[in-house]
Amino acid sequence: MRLSTLFLRRLHKWIGLLLGLQLVIWTVSGAAMALIDMEAVAGGPAPAEAAAAPPSASAWPRIREALPPGITRLEVRPLLGRAVVEASDGRATWLFDAADGRRLAIDAGAARRIAEAAYAGTGRARTVASLDALSLEVREHALPIWRVDFDDEAGSSFYVSGATGRLLERRNDSWRLWDFFWMLHNMDYAHRTSFNHPLIVTVAFGIVWLVATGIFLLFRTAWRPDLNALGRRLRRVRRPG
Repeated sequence: MRLSTLFLRRLHKWIGLLLGLQLVIWTVSGAAMALIDMEAVAGGPAPAEAAAAPPSASAWPRIREALPPGITRLEVRPLLGRAVVEASDGRATWLFDAADGRRLAIDAGAARRIAEAAYAGTGRARTVASLDALSLEVREHALPIWRVDFDDEAGSSFYVSGATGRLLERRNDSWRLWDFFWMLHNMDYAHRTSFNHPLIVTVAFGIVWLVATGIFLLFRTAWRPDLNALGRRLRRVRRPG
């Protein structure tokens, strides 16, 4: 029993050290995320969208003819100063000019203009590139995506959907720093998306085990001698004179 208690005490100490380091990381990363300017992280205020004019009567027949059956969503919205019709069946997306029904494609030039229209800084669009694979900066979206980099001090990168022309994300160095601390905080080192993963669950159970063994060791090493002494005193009191 003495040997097992000694082993448990050593195990408790080393596991407590590891979990204590993680608690420090949680504290530091949480404080860092709170201190970073969230407006800078977001890339500034979101650009306002103007109201889109309804499609012309002559455009609808051409649009209907180009669409397959099973369309589940149809939306009229502004894009680069004109109204467009965005249609989707949940798997693919089609984009049309609301004035004449032409099918629209989002190429590098269109992606650049969309990003520049949403950009409020002083830099200029430096490069436009199509992503071959999703990066951490657009981990919650789907390809095709255009990346537009600006030559400003913030290291701004805007991401435009190659299917819809929507501005997906506005990233910069402040966001990248915040995202690094977010990774440390939720311990999702691969995807940085969720608290619900095996590593953090293991750490949570480890903390519960640490508390339970700490209480047990406290009873064994501190309270038990006091209880034994109290028991001896009670026995002496009850012993007949």
